[in-house]
Amino acid sequence: MEDEGSFFERERDRLTGEITSGFEELLSSSNNLNRKLEEVLGMTREYETIAALWRSFHELMRGQKDDVDDSRGEPQGLPGTGGHIITIKPGSAESDD
Repeated sequence: MEDEGSFFERERDRLTGEITSGFEELLSSSNNLNRKLEEVLGMTREYETIAALWRSFHELMRGQKDDVDDSRGEPQGLPGTGGHIITIKPGSAESDD
């Protein structure tokens, strides 16, 4: 009878060890998943910031395109892009370079 009791206790200890190991693995996997989710959420926030920056840039460029020089009837470009139009006021010999 004592052999059966010791077998039961050994089997119980083995199964308890397996369960404990399984829970530790589950906890580790859970922590890893949480870290990955936090990374994804952080990247999403970064993309929102970049998207807002590009949206502002697009609106600025659209505003520049919509500005029309009334005297020439042509849109003004941005300096340094080759499309910037310099107007010379009548009676003035110098330009705004």
